[in-house]
Amino acid sequence: MADETGRRGFFKEALNQLIQPVAEFLDDTVGDHLLAEDAEQRVIFRPPGALPEAEFLETCHRCGNCVKNCPANAIQPLQSSDASIANTPYIDPDEQPCVICDSLACMYVCPSGALQPVYAEDIRIGLAVFTVETCLRTKDVECTYCVDTCPIGEEAIRLTSDGVVEVLGSGCTGCGVCQYACPTAPKSIVIKPLAA
Repeated sequence: MADETGRRGFFKEALNQLIQPVAEFLDDTVGDHLLAEDAEQRVIFRPPGALPEAEFLETCHRCGNCVKNCPANAIQPLQSSDASIANTPYIDPDEQPCVICDSLACMYVCPSGALQPVYAEDIRIGLAVFTVETCLRTKDVECTYCVDTCPIGEEAIRLTSDGVVEVLGSGCTGCGVCQYACPTAPKSIVIKPLAA
């Protein structure tokens, strides 16, 4: 019995020694590829009042004032190996959306002008896009999280007379609260970048 256990241990160790370098190679190669792919495909949502992207990158001091003063902790410094965007402020609606707070502090503490003061209803971070096929309402579930949690209200999102979610482009700020609140996977409502 001891010999059998010893043989099993020997073969297990031998197999580990064969597999380990291959696993490390795959981790490095595939991991690097995925990171590069992720960086290329990553959509970056800027805080409220952000200048157009090229101008924003030239103007932003990367000082972190907007990050420190965001009461919702929605604004974070971007971790990136690309120096042109590293440490610039961004919002990830899946992690913590902008809640369109009363103070709109981020815009007023920006010393460079990369974030310009605008009224709450004029904020355009992105635009919510609704996918009816994955929505729980198509499965007779009375879900209204996206509508109920929107900080703008019916000027941005509502239910039609048929009970379908409707996003109003003229009122949607792209804050991401609806995306964050949506319980489906994949999300039935997501923020997309504004058309350039």
